[in-house]
Amino acid sequence: MNTITIEGQLRTEFGKKATRAVRSQGNVPAVIYGGAKEINFSAPAKAFKSLVYTDKFQLVDITVDGVTYKAIMKDLQFDRVSDALTHVDFLELNDDKKVVATLPLKYVGSSKGVKAGGKFIAKLKSLKVKTLPKHLKEAIEVDITSLDLNGNIRVEDVHADNFEIMNSPRIPIASVVLTRQLKQASAEAKK
Repeated sequence: MNTITIEGQLRTEFGKKATRAVRSQGNVPAVIYGGAKEINFSAPAKAFKSLVYTDKFQLVDITVDGVTYKAIMKDLQFDRVSDALTHVDFLELNDDKKVVATLPLKYVGSSKGVKAGGKFIAKLKSLKVKTLPKHLKEAIEVDITSLDLNGNIRVEDVHADNFEIMNSPRIPIASVVLTRQLKQASAEAKK
């Protein structure tokens, strides 16, 4: 699994004035929670770029004052006008404590319905799961080879070992629909 490394400086002052000063220096305030104590720090905005602007799930090693914390990103805040990153929340990973994470879905295989001329539609891009940190992975693979025309794969059809899926089980995550050409061909065949 890909791991991003971020070097940060511990924040000692808080409030609007201190936060503005941090941002004016090109840094982004951040917090790590979920461990023994909450750690408030700041790091250069460019250090977060490969973590924020990707659709991949990644682990983060954050070094603050010589101490390294293993974490996952939980939340982001952007400026409404400039769209600049303004704050990042991280959840510290403990080996014996389950975490809730949003993992992307990776569709594998060739669908029967697509081979018959249908169109594959991915309705969900990720699932919310609860698991131990050692079981976290970059993506949950979903096999779509048995997906027929007008068929659906639902959350309950996803079989992921060591994960408790938090999404509602009846939600469809992918389907194969008839294309306009197939609809016309079937209408002409009925005439």
